[in-house]
Amino acid sequence: MRTALNRCVLAATGLALLAAGTWLATADPALGTRMPAWWPELSGDVTFLSPARVLDLRSRGWWTPTVLAASVAATALGALWCARQFHGGGRPLIALPAPGATVRARALEEAVARDAAALDGVARCRARVLAGRGRITVRLHLWLQPDTTPDAVLPGVTRLLGRAESAAAPCPVHGRVRLSARSHQVPHVR
Repeated sequence: MRTALNRCVLAATGLALLAAGTWLATADPALGTRMPAWWPELSGDVTFLSPARVLDLRSRGWWTPTVLAASVAATALGALWCARQFHGGGRPLIALPAPGATVRARALEEAVARDAAALDGVARCRARVLAGRGRITVRLHLWLQPDTTPDAVLPGVTRLLGRAESAAAPCPVHGRVRLSARSHQVPHVR
């Protein structure tokens, strides 16, 4: 909830800044002559962006379309990024081969993670199940116990993914496995 609220506040701030920038870019050119006295100056007679320079930029034909295009592109990219953050990456319900049968993706994740964590040599497991476009993707992140080789664990993972595929048939199941090794807990002497 806090993440969603933060993103909404960020999006509202971005839209307000976009509106202010668009208004400044498309406002009356006489606005440049009424720049505030506090407008930043770098040193002496060299200014960051003097009122005369603003008028000069706005009088050129490329200024307004460039500013508007950049603003629209930045807004579209920001909106796309924001929308991707809210998108969960899959459907909450996965249809099973039996007529009218479905399973929650979260329940399938928990079952796969529990079975994978029960394999010999696996310290813990995190699973993510994504369903869409006629296939199911199972992403497993396995933390191996010390002195366990991936060769010892992969046959069990292959059997686990095979069971998931037979349960979801005719929908194909694609598996992605990431292996991490737990380091030896060596006590430190002080």
